[in-house]
Amino acid sequence: MDTIELCEVGPRDGFQFEERPIPTDRKIGWIRALAASGLPRVQMTSFVHPKWVPQMADAEEVAAALVGGAGVSGGGERTEDSRSPARSVVFSGLALNVRGVERAAAAGLTVVDLSMATNEQHGRDNANMSVEEGAAQAERMLERAAQLGLRAQLGLQTVWGYAAPGDTPLSLITDLARRFAGRGLESFSLADSTGLAHPPAIRRILDAVLPLVDAPLVLHLHDTRGLGVANILAAAEAGVRRFDTSLGGLGGCPFIPGATGNVATEDVIWALEGSGYKTGVDLDEVAEVTREVADFLGRRLPGKLYGLV
Repeated sequence: MDTIELCEVGPRDGFQFEERPIPTDRKIGWIRALAASGLPRVQMTSFVHPKWVPQMADAEEVAAALVGGAGVSGGGERTEDSRSPARSVVFSGLALNVRGVERAAAAGLTVVDLSMATNEQHGRDNANMSVEEGAAQAERMLERAAQLGLRAQLGLQTVWGYAAPGDTPLSLITDLARRFAGRGLESFSLADSTGLAHPPAIRRILDAVLPLVDAPLVLHLHDTRGLGVANILAAAEAGVRRFDTSLGGLGGCPFIPGATGNVATEDVIWALEGSGYKTGVDLDEVAEVTREVADFLGRRLPGKLYGLV
């Protein structure tokens, strides 16, 4: 039975989207419970300026509790929890510039998530950079991460399109895959930031990119149009073994209008396990956390299964 590795991104990609401030102690408790559910990876925060993402202003406090406390190695991997057997959970954080990389290292992480635009209009709208400027910055971030002993995931945004399907050239995606091969990446991530992908488009991109990368390929897919789970199953059939998911389907991107709806962790676990893959994640335990988050936020979340198990 093939194993699929899930990275829970709700504490970063989900919480950042919320206007109601989430207390730091609640974040920490929920992240610990998610780690105890069997999730092997949790993206716990982002090291960005609080002016732009106020919900992430407590990044150092969250990291200190998770990678510096009892049962957690100083290198950013949680080795045990009172509710789970001894094992390793990788905690990572997002950085969008060199300063963010330095903050992640100072906070004790060993894995940092980097991200760059692949669509010229998106690059201008989101970071006021061309794609080439973003790629050059990514190279500087990777160099700094290596100097600080950090392993880095590099993520490409809007791979399946920004304003319309296909407006991100496939040739650009393959050029970037070639450009960053051989740089010792921890992983290489492709994001459907606006939820424009469908299974044939997933297969088309993977057919082009998989032969070019020399690091594990990760997909970060959104469920904006209701095809997130179908896209994950199509990618798993094509050989992808790592995916980002978010509890209850929380999240999106606050800088892309309408780009809501990460694929719900519970829905993905159910679909993958039912399709013969192994995730090692306890669906009931993740759903319990999601229900607590939904109660705190005071609304129903987009995920289908968390209220049914």
